[in-house]
Amino acid sequence: MPDQPDLLAQFSNALATRAEAGKNAVVAIRLAHERHLTGLLWHSGVVVASEQSLPRKEEFELVAPGGAVVSAKIAGRDPSTNIAILRPAATIAAPSIVAGEARTGGVVLVIGADGTGGASARLGLVNLAGPEWHSSRGGLIDRRIVLDARLARREEGGPVFDATGGTLGMSTFGPRGQVIAIPTATIERVVPQLLKDGHIARGWLGVALTARRGAGCVARDRRPVKRPDGDVGGRGRPGGAGGNSGGRHHPQRRRDLGASPAKNRPAFRRRQHRAQGRASPDQGRRGDRGSDHHR
Repeated sequence: MPDQPDLLAQFSNALATRAEAGKNAVVAIRLAHERHLTGLLWHSGVVVASEQSLPRKEEFELVAPGGAVVSAKIAGRDPSTNIAILRPAATIAAPSIVAGEARTGGVVLVIGADGTGGASARLGLVNLAGPEWHSSRGGLIDRRIVLDARLARREEGGPVFDATGGTLGMSTFGPRGQVIAIPTATIERVVPQLLKDGHIARGWLGVALTARRGAGCVARDRRPVKRPDGDVGGRGRPGGAGGNSGGRHHPQRRRDLGASPAKNRPAFRRRQHRAQGRASPDQGRRGDRGSDHHR
């Protein structure tokens, strides 16, 4: 039916057009052994990358859209949100970024850098669009965006576009190897702080321990602490260590070094009966089994 539009062709053309436009939003971050990562052109002077995959270096080479090579320096890193930023030595034109809205089941286009000034593209879906969450390092991520899309290591750090062209965030690998997106809102919040301080200051909660004398403790001269009731070390004291409500002390049971009590209990009973000159309770059973065997 030539008079009807080909919806599949239109969809394919729309994806190709979107991927071509997305090429201007990524750079390749050169690594050793001819490898590279993808960086997201956030502003003309800022490149956002995946902090967890970026080596601990201060300077990198970037392959800009079109193939030009530009040097860049690290301007800040935040492992808790997996965001690192680089400052290119030369200005690289960046497209305007419009935040998108993640919806479960929505179509996404994940863009990566090919290392020569071009781009790669992967089609997927939003598998889960949940509320904010905290990473294992304590960073606040504004939304949980899990993608049903494959991602190569070299493509990590590129933009994730929705069907309208809005930017959902930066692609990366999350817990249990899931492909997720660091939301645009998180990047917008963290980048200004990194540009200002180079890191994100976070508080730590600690516990201080001090030695003190008290019930059941031993003094510095290693002499037992004498209590007013005449008890020493809490033994035999009602409610104390080693005591019971009746005030009687029950010594701990001994355990043979390297032996399991469950395994050695029958053997222990046999040795005990032999020492007392009595027959072992299971001797008859063993004898019966032996006579059956020789029969």
